[in-house]
Amino acid sequence: MLDKAHRITSAADYKHVVRRGRRSAGRSTVTYATKNPNGGDPRFGFIVAKTVGNAVTRNRVRRRLKALAYSALRGELVPETPLIGRDLVFRALPSASTASFDDLRADVSRAIASVAAR
Repeated sequence: MLDKAHRITSAADYKHVVRRGRRSAGRSTVTYATKNPNGGDPRFGFIVAKTVGNAVTRNRVRRRLKALAYSALRGELVPETPLIGRDLVFRALPSASTASFDDLRADVSRAIASVAAR
């Protein structure tokens, strides 16, 4: 879904976004966002720890978050929200394993809108 230009791949970039970025907490996710110093396309990262569930559950949650990031990239999730030059990391909470896709969508869209407004 997300090509390499839209993914955060290095541990240093994850650490920078989580430690220095703005935080927006929801029921099932915590979203961290910061401006990429290099600008360019928005990049997304996903953290799904073992507290979320077993491997099958974690992978399902990760796939759902990636689908929502792809929708946000295309402007379908939160229209007219400027994501250019931003790095976003979604950390799944244990409640994400039982949340429906619509609940995750509402949580992520609210977080993206609040982060983009800042």
